[in-house]
Amino acid sequence: MATVDVGGVEVAYTRAGRGPVLVLVHGAGVDGRMWQPQLADLANEFTVVAWDEPGAGRSGDVPPDFRLADFADCLAAVIEDIGPGPAHVAGLSWGGTVVLELYRRRPDLVRTLLLVDTYAGWKGSLPPEEVAARVAGVERMLAAPPEEFDPTMPGLFAGEPPPRYVPLLDAMAHDVRPDTLRVQLALMAETDQRDLLPRIGVPTLLLWGEQDARSPLYVARAFQDAIPESELVLIPGAGHVSNLEAPEAFRRAVRAFCGAHA
Repeated sequence: MATVDVGGVEVAYTRAGRGPVLVLVHGAGVDGRMWQPQLADLANEFTVVAWDEPGAGRSGDVPPDFRLADFADCLAAVIEDIGPGPAHVAGLSWGGTVVLELYRRRPDLVRTLLLVDTYAGWKGSLPPEEVAARVAGVERMLAAPPEEFDPTMPGLFAGEPPPRYVPLLDAMAHDVRPDTLRVQLALMAETDQRDLLPRIGVPTLLLWGEQDARSPLYVARAFQDAIPESELVLIPGAGHVSNLEAPEAFRRAVRAFCGAHA
């Protein structure tokens, strides 16, 4: 594990392996441990980096006025700390929204983009009524008494969570900080990055669980239509957290894409 201080916020990350740098950015309500299969499976070919974003895992607390740009700047600091040169940068769900903001602010740090079951912000990818329903659900979640707080979002998997990852999912849920979740999901509700997509000038992999209910396939198709140099790969039988539900297919797609754009 390593850490980097960004404006007084300590940001932790794990790295494994050697080779081209592949940075993995987790979603909301989890931390860098969600990438355990990829840290094990890809380290023989890449320097695999999994951060704990501000307010998650081993990183410091997120300030209440943190904005999407601040998350992106912290991610940029991690990539610069690893160095040298641009990296393959992958983000899942909320993590993909952070990665897009990184590209907006620091395209020099990005060799390729891997956008996994993600959004151009909820506002930029979902119908207004769906955004409103999700905001209401978040408000109910955060209003629950501490002993009833459950940060697990509905519809993460196509079926039941893979049994071998249930202990990991439980451990990450136990460690979620409600203040972080409040900031993340408020930002998702107000973010619309559609203006950025046509301006993306690096190879982009859109990697989607074919049965994703959180970010349905129409979101993936909208990304594919908007990003000039993009490739859509669907993972059969997988839902929103495709890296845990189908890690072997996920690994093959990442290896093939990054290898083609080394």
